[in-house]
Amino acid sequence: MGGGPAHGTTHRWPNAISIGSTAGMKNIEGLPPRRFFPPPDLADPDGLVALGGSLSPEWLLDAYQHGIFPWPFCEDDEGPMAWWSPDPRGIIELDGLRVSRRLRRTCRSGKFRVTCDQDFQGVIHGCATASGRVGQTWITPRMIGAYTRMHRLGYAHSIEVWHEGQLAGGLYGVALGGLFAAESKFYRIRDASKVALVYLVAHLRSRGYTLLDIQLLTPHTARLGAVAIPRREYLARLAEAISLEVGFGQALEGELP
Repeated sequence: MGGGPAHGTTHRWPNAISIGSTAGMKNIEGLPPRRFFPPPDLADPDGLVALGGSLSPEWLLDAYQHGIFPWPFCEDDEGPMAWWSPDPRGIIELDGLRVSRRLRRTCRSGKFRVTCDQDFQGVIHGCATASGRVGQTWITPRMIGAYTRMHRLGYAHSIEVWHEGQLAGGLYGVALGGLFAAESKFYRIRDASKVALVYLVAHLRSRGYTLLDIQLLTPHTARLGAVAIPRREYLARLAEAISLEVGFGQALEGELP
């Protein structure tokens, strides 16, 4: 949700560790054994951990459990998949979201109706085709298929914001234990994506989540209260979060600010 590490690189194929054997590589304390990836601490300066592999649920779950996420280099959906673990890491503290008075009024005005997991396909396609992203989206058909499978398995979730019966905005991400890894958001009507984020944070707090990952800090997310923390701190908090027995639920909960 933070903008994408690949977009900040100055070279198409940075030096990286190709995915292969992880034998003999020490696991990070508190995290489950890695199945497919080298340690995220071996990422290059851009945060690139590995190239190749699969977008199957098994690979995606192993990635998110170790602070790694996929992000293709380009929209053409060709070439090996790139896997990232940036340092520092962007997060939003669940008690740190900045909600302006105007946004608070919008959330409570009744202008929008907000739901969860009612139109995952609509949200992910909205994120892929939002204004300004045509020709430069990382949400390729391969990525859409992978996260749709994760949604069907109960790992990926969406927040939908509706206006007069039409999808006006939303966001989606991956939930594991007390981690919610936000992937992308979009809007077609002003403030719809921000409303989705306000409802998401309220919901996560109510359900007992402890970590909201946004991958990278950007000027936009910083204005909403996002912060950047060192990778090692993120991984320690990730280990604690994924050990929690919490679930996303079937309906939105929580008190709005």
